[in-house]
Amino acid sequence: MNFTVVQQGKSTLPGIGIKKREHASGPELLDAYRVVLFNDEVHTFDEVINQLIKALRCSRHKAEKHTWEVHTRGRSIVYAGSMFDCLRVSSVLEEIALKTEIQTT
Repeated sequence: MNFTVVQQGKSTLPGIGIKKREHASGPELLDAYRVVLFNDEVHTFDEVINQLIKALRCSRHKAEKHTWEVHTRGRSIVYAGSMFDCLRVSSVLEEIALKTEIQTT
């Protein structure tokens, strides 16, 4: 049986407090999860870029690079971090119905 001890931790995103979980097997890795953004034929480049800037709190240049990768490869890993932060990033992207998936590394 696994048990969880919850401790306050530091987030990789400014202004967001996360909880670090320690399992019987050891502490949760803060970058053990990632958000994958998938291509669609619905959204414009500008819509995706602007939503990435909002979700990732990143530069326009970085958002453009992710958007181009999504367009050319069909997907892009846009964020890696804790599950809590990945859920936040994913939910912001999905506000405009972008398709995302949270994966474990």
